[in-house]
Amino acid sequence: MSRDCFPYTDAANRPTGTVRAGIHASSMLPPGWADPHSRHLRTGRHSRSGQVYLVTFTTAGRNRYFRDAGLADAAVRAFLDPRLWTESGLLAWVLMPDHWHGLLELGDGDSLSRRIQSLKANSARCVHRAGLVDARVWATGFHDRALRSEEGLEDMARYLVLNPVRAGLVARARDYPYWDAIWAKRNPGDS
Repeated sequence: MSRDCFPYTDAANRPTGTVRAGIHASSMLPPGWADPHSRHLRTGRHSRSGQVYLVTFTTAGRNRYFRDAGLADAAVRAFLDPRLWTESGLLAWVLMPDHWHGLLELGDGDSLSRRIQSLKANSARCVHRAGLVDARVWATGFHDRALRSEEGLEDMARYLVLNPVRAGLVARARDYPYWDAIWAKRNPGDS
């Protein structure tokens, strides 16, 4: 399947932007987060080798595509594709029904924008190939925060993987199958 099969438009073939169905994208964000399409998010953004970033990106229209196990499985396989991680490392991640969080450490020669673009494109292709969604999968843009060296990465990873518990999807993080962290010691039978 060609990459050209998935234009960056909505179902009516209109270019996607910050307004969708009369709802401004910034009204769907957590308090204090900037509009993901805002030029202010790109101001001062630069990629630094060895830097760890907390990254979040959402599904198009905040659709809860990944409630479906088939869609979630296809996306997770795409996120974990080793070809995406030759330069950089994925330290922790969680796929929620309508968004993805990750802790990424950039490697030499990689850029955060390129890495996120690859993650989103690869997962969208896999979801489309599986024939499970024929609409746009991911919203434009992403939110990132460079972590300070003194911030506890394990604590941040724990915060990420507890998202399904805080959202009421499961009682314990280990009961949710769509997450991982390099610090986790999961039992062989766990999924």
